[in-house]
Amino acid sequence: MSRVGKNPITIPKGVEATLGSGEITVKGPLGSLSRRLDSAISVARDGDSLKIAPVDESRNADAMSGTFRALINNMVVGVTKGFERKLTLVGVGYRAQAQGDKLNLSLGFSHPVVHQMPAGVKCETPQQTEIVIKGIDKQKVGQVAAEVRAYRPPEPYKGKGVRYADERVVIKETKKK
Repeated sequence: MSRVGKNPITIPKGVEATLGSGEITVKGPLGSLSRRLDSAISVARDGDSLKIAPVDESRNADAMSGTFRALINNMVVGVTKGFERKLTLVGVGYRAQAQGDKLNLSLGFSHPVVHQMPAGVKCETPQQTEIVIKGIDKQKVGQVAAEVRAYRPPEPYKGKGVRYADERVVIKETKKK
């Protein structure tokens, strides 16, 4: 059985997990998330924790038990603390500005880039060269961060572009004569 899938998920105070027909809904102080469950796993409530178990001994059921344990745990963490991803802009004239549910970027193109934030994801710009993307759904936060980074990924010679705050860009040496 999956090592991750064996661990129970503890549900903290203020969080409510509801098991429906093939679906789980987690409600907390920051909002609520729901996810459709796979038929290869079963979820059982045990006091203030959830246990995920494979339905049979197949390899797929074993893999899904670990996967869904991680997904449900991310839902619990999301509705209690939330997730955030930090991006930095490196380059002369590269700027970001958050306006409501839009992110305006100046990335050296002849036109400004406007990125529309999806529902449930907020962005802030504490400085002109910093972007903080926040939300309760880990997948959405990561996807939005990847989309913003994709407008101008860091280039290997000077390191200019949009990068994650914890990302290290390896700079190549220029061609010698």
